[in-house]
Amino acid sequence: MVCVVTPPDRPAGRGLKIKASPVKEFASASGIPVLQPQKLKDPLFLQNIEALKPDLQVVIAFRMMPVQLWSLPPLGTINLHASLLPQYRGAAPIHWAIVNGEQETGVTTFFLNEAIDQGRVLLSEKVQIGGHETAGELHDRLMVTGSLLVSRTVKGILSGKLTGVDQDTIVKRDRLLRTAPKIHKEDCRINWDQDALSVFNFIRGLSPYPGAFTEIATGDGLFQPLKIFRTDYIQVQNPISPGKFLTDGKTWFKVSVRDGFLNVFELQFAGRKTMNIVDFLRGYGRLFSETYGN
Repeated sequence: MVCVVTPPDRPAGRGLKIKASPVKEFASASGIPVLQPQKLKDPLFLQNIEALKPDLQVVIAFRMMPVQLWSLPPLGTINLHASLLPQYRGAAPIHWAIVNGEQETGVTTFFLNEAIDQGRVLLSEKVQIGGHETAGELHDRLMVTGSLLVSRTVKGILSGKLTGVDQDTIVKRDRLLRTAPKIHKEDCRINWDQDALSVFNFIRGLSPYPGAFTEIATGDGLFQPLKIFRTDYIQVQNPISPGKFLTDGKTWFKVSVRDGFLNVFELQFAGRKTMNIVDFLRGYGRLFSETYGN
């Protein structure tokens, strides 16, 4: 390895002290040169990369790369994507796979080209999605699987055994091609008028980040965002209006949906720490006597 490229050091922690990324810390400890450009189109940065004469570049969770950078190495530039391409091209493949109720996803290595997530596929590895697994938990499992896949991919390219296949040749014509666009704040608002399974998948698909949210009345005529991270659901005939909060004020808390209820186990008011439901109700149970979600 001739070089590692990672973002500039940034303020972190309560004291906002300038801190290096874990990638930089590892590279420095291993004696690998590190470059930290503010902009990837910076002429001086591009000159430095070109002077290193890289044979192959590996990109993991990095920024959009200009053509003069990804096209530089003779063996190409490869990327790791957290889906089974061509499914779930885009910025948030892990989140959308769970939100959409998928039971299987995976990781894929592919060559970068001018189109986002559409280069030649090299290798892929399937991973089953647990029925209650959150996006954060799935991310951590895919991280391990992905690191092994990248290693296999690099070895395959260097040996000349891997050249990649066009994604058009592996599209299943009988299956909808789903995308994974970037998730914005308003996309995270919970719609309690959906069925129980859809709401359950939506919440775990956004947990722990960016976090699905609803709003509750705080008693002073205002509404406060409430993030919900972990739930379970029950599908039953339900005459109660969707979005109504029900609780004993001590140990359980549930929300009415179109065909049942969501039992809530972990949640957070804006600016406060994440709590289990017992601790949460001990402090805020008084707010939910006749409160509806919005």
